[in-house]
Amino acid sequence: MSRKEEKYALRKLKSSYLSTVISVSLVLFMLGLLGLILLHTKKLSDYVKENIGLTVVLKDSIREADINQFQKSLDATHYVKSTEFVNKEQAAETLKQDLGEDFIQFLGYNPLLSSIDVHLKADFANSDSLRWIEKEITKNVNVKEIYYQKSLVDLVNENVKKIGLIILVFSSLLLVISIALINNSIRLSIYSKRFIIRTMQLVGATQGFIRRPFVFSGIRHGIYGALIAIALLIGIIYWAQSEIPELIVLQDVDLFASLFGIVLFLGIFITWICTYFAVRKYLRLKTDDLYY
Repeated sequence: MSRKEEKYALRKLKSSYLSTVISVSLVLFMLGLLGLILLHTKKLSDYVKENIGLTVVLKDSIREADINQFQKSLDATHYVKSTEFVNKEQAAETLKQDLGEDFIQFLGYNPLLSSIDVHLKADFANSDSLRWIEKEITKNVNVKEIYYQKSLVDLVNENVKKIGLIILVFSSLLLVISIALINNSIRLSIYSKRFIIRTMQLVGATQGFIRRPFVFSGIRHGIYGALIAIALLIGIIYWAQSEIPELIVLQDVDLFASLFGIVLFLGIFITWICTYFAVRKYLRLKTDDLYY
């Protein structure tokens, strides 16, 4: 083979490797982007649920020591995320701001009662849980009443279920398409080397010996593609935080690390499986079929 032909073959080989890595990285980037959306959807739904909460109105005769003890007992329960005590004066000030006028001066006294705002953990922010939590809290003799927006709780949970179902269907579809795209890219790459595989068979190389370098090469492409995808995802996260600072509240470094780990795993696993079966196909083909 002349030097010109060698350069052409080397350039073609590099181009094949580059196209495979780019294809893998773009597909993994789309999967990672979907993972980011899923993570933020879950975090956002939890954030909304945990901010619905309920208000525990206390009797006017309750002592400060009893309030502190009651609030600590609420904080110790497995379904409460946080509590906040609102005394009569704070409640009156908030209502004055909402009304835009001093109702205490008009009435001559403060009719409001002290209360505790209870924020529940996301798993308990549903109608069934709220009903038994309400019964549990009202057992305390110092509780006058409990109120929360029942219709809002039902609406939030219903919308979360719908959005979750839509994203699940879309995720499954995208995963299938992604695997198909990576598989096609790898099969095309292996197709260009089918005569090399046949030559190795003719000189007595075993199937495992022939398959091994192709599988290692596929895994290497998967790692490179995953690293590129992770770099793109980090860029998207940084851009989103700079454009929407409120997203910082929903950020979780551990979740991001897990997502990047999954992207790397998918890059290795999918390319390994696709390369294995692509090489297996050409190992089993007859010589005449290699020309079609």
